[in-house]
Amino acid sequence: MSTTEQRVAIVTGGARGIGAATAVRLAAEGRAVAVLDLDESACADVVEKITAAGGRALAVGCDVSDAEQVEAAVARVADELGAPTVLVNNAGVLRDNLLFKMSDSDWDTVMNVHLRGAFLMSRACQKHMVDAGFGRIVNLSSSSALGNRGQANYAAAKAGLQGFTKTLAKELGKFGITANAVAPGFIVTEMTAATAARVGMDFEDFQKAAASQIPVQRVGRPEDIANAIAFFTGEEAGFVSGQVMYVAGGPLN
Repeated sequence: MSTTEQRVAIVTGGARGIGAATAVRLAAEGRAVAVLDLDESACADVVEKITAAGGRALAVGCDVSDAEQVEAAVARVADELGAPTVLVNNAGVLRDNLLFKMSDSDWDTVMNVHLRGAFLMSRACQKHMVDAGFGRIVNLSSSSALGNRGQANYAAAKAGLQGFTKTLAKELGKFGITANAVAPGFIVTEMTAATAARVGMDFEDFQKAAASQIPVQRVGRPEDIANAIAFFTGEEAGFVSGQVMYVAGGPLN
């Protein structure tokens, strides 16, 4: 693929964890990648890793729940890298608590980052995809969408993203745009480490306990999710849309 034909991808929450692994993987697939996170400087290591390997990358600071920041960020990506036609809505936060302890802010923050953020980013990018006659949107759901104690906000947001994904697939398919969701199970990230801390467990013990309940007998790594996202964003995946892929080491029921 020549530089003039190079697809441009945006990965939100790209500074660490699943987002960082995805940005690196998409760059390896030949895409220019905008690594977007709340703190632009936090994206520097990922950008450096991509450019050191010969890829093109750009660090962009943006609060995905802020409409003006989203529009400005997408415009900057289009100007500096090219029109974005691949979008991975990965940005996320945790504000875990049992329902009777969950504050309004706990609820609103999670909804704003996960759901509003995916909506704003998708709306801003779809115009570039429509113009190109090609687009790939991948939303990060979670196995928590099936319900998880202490995560009423997170579970609701991740379930909502599945409905959002299927709706985008129906609305945008005629423009050559696909929309799919990846729903990770237990993945070793800072977020799962925070969950272990919340329940008072050593993180290594937390991982061992999780692995014992997973059919493949191991926990997941960010690269496992990046692999699934790479498939959905590929040129060859144009007939796969509106799907939710659980990447959890086995069935969840």
